[in-house]
Amino acid sequence: MTFDLILGHDRQIEILRRALDADRLAHAYLFAGPDGVGKRLVALALARAIFCVAGVGCGDCAACRKVDHSNHPDLHFLEPDGNSIKIEQIRTLQRELNFKPLEASCKIGLIDHAEALTPGAANALLKTLEEPPGSALLILLSAQPHRLLETIRSRCQPLHFARHPQERIQEVLEQKLGLAETDAHVLASLSDGSFKKALGKDRDLYLERRRELLKTLTGLSSGSILPVLEFAETLAAEKTDLPDILEIFQAFYRDVLLALNNCDKDSLVNLDLLEKIHRVSQRENMSTVLRKLEALAGARKHLERNVNRQLAMEVLLLKLAA
Repeated sequence: MTFDLILGHDRQIEILRRALDADRLAHAYLFAGPDGVGKRLVALALARAIFCVAGVGCGDCAACRKVDHSNHPDLHFLEPDGNSIKIEQIRTLQRELNFKPLEASCKIGLIDHAEALTPGAANALLKTLEEPPGSALLILLSAQPHRLLETIRSRCQPLHFARHPQERIQEVLEQKLGLAETDAHVLASLSDGSFKKALGKDRDLYLERRRELLKTLTGLSSGSILPVLEFAETLAAEKTDLPDILEIFQAFYRDVLLALNNCDKDSLVNLDLLEKIHRVSQRENMSTVLRKLEALAGARKHLERNVNRQLAMEVLLLKLAA
């Protein structure tokens, strides 16, 4: 992936290009921004440009191809081992960076999800940032930079990456993937500005499974407890996708709220479910919908605190079925 092929982030790319052309790259960068917006692509494009024999990231030379296949001997990746980046991983990276480059003019360490550094790992990394090896570049990627030590943030040059506009994602989905306008609109609306969510594993969830999930949700009744408990059990088992499922529920009730206010349909997310939105809005009012949106926001906060998922879903669904 070259700089020219990356959608958006023109300002960030221009900053890196100017620094590269002037041979004034910082010894460490912090690429901060939401997951899936292209931070890693920009980092790899920078590595390509640094290692490329033509100095532009041509994509054809051996160095560029090695970056593309993640097997360049001077490019070292670091990702969480489980839920965290451990001190042993940082020490291994430090040993690698202290060696002379094998093929390139410098070594590059790319630390993804840097916010997952344990306290010990963060303090070990700080030592490298304070006394960087002469031929090493560190790039930290983080969707939650506030969780990093202030001393780490202060020793990195920050580059902030924003979410992509919904219109840009929808255009790509229609033109590149040939999706129908309505499907592209729904997918772009739910992707939260992330191409990774729009093009990755969430695509099926946001299009096909979304309809079934909302059908089950809107069919619940407070007078029939068994279906509520069964659906809660089903949702609790969705450990990985559950935050995205709750986001789908939130988007639906937001649509219901907009329908109650007679907003233009183009402002809705679920354009393919207009009949369902209208039907649900007839049995709700502003107060009940706002309470349900509040319950969904509360459930998402509970999940972030690792509460019992089954119990959290039971409480949530009872409120949504009311």
